[in-house]
Amino acid sequence: MDCIDLFKKAAVALQTDPRYLELDAARRQNDMDEELQNLIGEFNLARLDLNNEAGKAEPDAARTAELNQRVNDLYTQIMASEGMVRYNTAKSECEALISHIDAIINTAMNGGDPMTVNPPAGGCTGSCATCGGCH
Repeated sequence: MDCIDLFKKAAVALQTDPRYLELDAARRQNDMDEELQNLIGEFNLARLDLNNEAGKAEPDAARTAELNQRVNDLYTQIMASEGMVRYNTAKSECEALISHIDAIINTAMNGGDPMTVNPPAGGCTGSCATCGGCH
């Protein structure tokens, strides 16, 4: 079995990880949350209005400020919703998992022992070029 097949099997296993399952459940819950979806729709329309106003040859400063405030208010409301808090928490957990996987792959590609890689601390990007050292 080549490494691509092994990575495909690992990707299938990834989809059974509790962190992935939580992210998927949060995503599905948000998709079914009519109130949240309406807020997102309002946000998108307000952002479009703001972009249209800002793109005019002579934008109305008061209208631009009003639309900008509306976009910011909607964004704050969306991000504070229970569903988005749950989703963003789960997303952060999955990003940490992927950073760990990236660190394992990068260690192996640089000739190191992938079995010795611990979860990266802090804001690991998965790129050793920007690394201050994780092991």
